[in-house]
Amino acid sequence: MLLLALSAYAADPSAQAFLDQYDSIVSRLYTLDANASWDAGTNVTDRNEGRATAASQASAAFVGDPLIIASARAWKARSAELTPLQRRQIDAILYAGGEAPGDQTELVNARLSAETALRGVQDAFEYCLEARVEGKCPHPLSANDIDEKIRTSVDPAERLAVWTAAKEIGVPLKTGLAELRDLRNDVARKSGYTSYFDYQVSEYGMSADEMMAFLDKLNTDMAPLYKELHTWTKRQLAAKYKQPVPAGDIPAEWLPNRWGQEWGGLVGSADLDPYFKDKKPEWIVQSAESFFVSMGFPKLPQSFWDKSDLYPVPAGQTRHKNSHASAWHVDLNQDIRSLMSVEPNAEWFGTSHHELGHIYYYMSYTRPEVPLTLRRGANRAFHEGIGELANVAAFQVPYLKQTGVVPKNYKVNPIDSLLKEALEQTVAFVPFATGTMSRFEYELYEKNLPADQFQTRWWSIVSQYQGIAVPNPARLTDPTLCDACTKTHIIDDPAQYYDYALATVIKYQLHEHIAKEILKQDPHACNYYGSKEAGAFIKSILEKGATEDWRTVLKGATGEELSTRAMVAYFEPLRKWLVAENKKPQPKAK
Repeated sequence: MLLLALSAYAADPSAQAFLDQYDSIVSRLYTLDANASWDAGTNVTDRNEGRATAASQASAAFVGDPLIIASARAWKARSAELTPLQRRQIDAILYAGGEAPGDQTELVNARLSAETALRGVQDAFEYCLEARVEGKCPHPLSANDIDEKIRTSVDPAERLAVWTAAKEIGVPLKTGLAELRDLRNDVARKSGYTSYFDYQVSEYGMSADEMMAFLDKLNTDMAPLYKELHTWTKRQLAAKYKQPVPAGDIPAEWLPNRWGQEWGGLVGSADLDPYFKDKKPEWIVQSAESFFVSMGFPKLPQSFWDKSDLYPVPAGQTRHKNSHASAWHVDLNQDIRSLMSVEPNAEWFGTSHHELGHIYYYMSYTRPEVPLTLRRGANRAFHEGIGELANVAAFQVPYLKQTGVVPKNYKVNPIDSLLKEALEQTVAFVPFATGTMSRFEYELYEKNLPADQFQTRWWSIVSQYQGIAVPNPARLTDPTLCDACTKTHIIDDPAQYYDYALATVIKYQLHEHIAKEILKQDPHACNYYGSKEAGAFIKSILEKGATEDWRTVLKGATGEELSTRAMVAYFEPLRKWLVAENKKPQPKAK
């Protein structure tokens, strides 16, 4: 079947015929691949992992077939004969083929098999606070359990034990990551890229070094604010745990997140979790749907509710599922789903809005005017940026009152709300995304970082960018450990974490425009709910998919190029407040 289709490509001189036939076949293969991956993520078994690998290999064989690539390159050489839309489709085909060159089938299949195997290790891993017996955990904890203990425990010894348990998964992943890195790099270099990191960055029209230079600038722009937030946080945590204030870095086990990428739990007056105790998980997701519907978007199709896996695995079931929230466009058409483990708390309230941001992006560009190859975000960061835009809108106080999360008489100090947002969503996160993750993966792929340096280099980067210290220096010389490996994106979404950094910049540019230019409200206290004009603005971006260059889309929407200006301005009141607070005496132990 595939050979017949390829013969048709070679025989038909029409560029549109080539593109139409490509879309027809790749959509079927993509759907098979997505369904198999969905099954492997929602029910981790050897059989499902095997099916996912086979489906990925079939899809890769097509998009990387030498005849497909040769035909696309031939049309690219005749780009003057193509429409702008056709040129973008050709570029998308060449980019997709770059990850799976057909003349390297054995190498590509080896990489796909290795990826599936490591995902299986991640998905089936059982966290254990006790000593393992014969390699098994007598009372396993879920990822949600681990995260909850790290968020809530005030016992330093227990915190260290939980943090250490959270890093156990790095041990079985370390060797696999080193081998997988080599396979990914080999495939990318066969396609003409300097590394797998360079390949992924190329979708932005940048080289690996250009991307790192931009990320360093973004990090520098945020450094004055981050320095003050870091100092304030360190002092607060020392008081909380009744410990001396460290002279330098914050101990990693003090922070309420396994990787120190968010620093929640320090602004009690803005704590929203108590307001969700009487809510059901179903209400959390339904409220996120209502947010979009109120702005003029359609209701989610019934198939979304029927096919999604939205809540934790019920007690007593032995099924394992991927714990990382995700949105799925299974057939690049009407089959949209989400994989979450929603529980009634503020974090899942925000995450549900974020994931439905992806879902409504899918729904908006699923239209005849957008070819299948371009049914994706303007760039990867735009997809995350829209999800994060929904997240930041979800925690605006007027919206929380609108949805009934908080009572109409709810009041909170504006600085407390801004501080909570900086700690939990943005400012604490920026150095992790721009620095720790991106720098480590840049060196992992672009510099071929040796496996015996994974642990020491990871913590060197963490200290440099985040100002966080390893709990026990002995961890740095343990040859079995790989704390970097514990971050799921390094296995599942490799060399792409800068997407989140750029998405953070984009969300504040869009948010400022919506608040000031459309709603005529304060960006710190606005309400998108019910604004058809805000919905039309958002939809005008989403419905384009990747049919236009991302720079054009952003500037057309906001009037400016990618810039940290809006983000820095948004948090400027907080920076001034932190400067004053950090000059005060050390807070008393709580």
